[in-house]
Amino acid sequence: MSASGTRVVLASNNAKKLGELQRILAPLVPGIEVVGLSDVARYDEPAETEPTFEGNALIKARACLEATGLPSLADDSGLCVDALNGMPGVLSARWSGVPRSEGGDAANNALLLSQLSDVPDERRTARFVCVIAFCTPDGQEVLVEGEMPGRILHAEQGEGGFGYDPLFAAEGHDVSTAELDPGEKDRISHRGHALVAIAPQVAAALS
Repeated sequence: MSASGTRVVLASNNAKKLGELQRILAPLVPGIEVVGLSDVARYDEPAETEPTFEGNALIKARACLEATGLPSLADDSGLCVDALNGMPGVLSARWSGVPRSEGGDAANNALLLSQLSDVPDERRTARFVCVIAFCTPDGQEVLVEGEMPGRILHAEQGEGGFGYDPLFAAEGHDVSTAELDPGEKDRISHRGHALVAIAPQVAAALS
């Protein structure tokens, strides 16, 4: 395996998401170097116009591969709340209409709490979904999905994680995912499950 062959680009500017991928993939694909969009030449990122996690993940991975020439990973993930008929879903990051850079996470969480204000505990079930696409210069395209079931809390708890983590308690846990240590979160998370599933294909492509 050459040094250049160990480099994979994650099509994201989210430093916390990049950190999660680096932590999870490192022991599964020894020698891998996962870099983010801030580490490669800038290109125009595509709009996420598909109605599914799979479609949006592929849009991002294909664009990153075309721009960089390097094997590319992209994920599309979101929170699916049963009482909201599976929403926010693919709209999770922009549920409130406020960009993340302008406080979107806080606005999204506030809106979700408002929408569920009169929903009792037994109907606050939800799941995080993550679909990861992996595209390589030789034309391979792989899609995998991971889920983390749980429930929506009545108020934010914890300072860790990002997005809806402070409002979500994973199945079998009494604390939010924002209160979990990184190792435990990686073990049970939707992204963790998806990365474990895709790691063998990544390893094979880089060998």
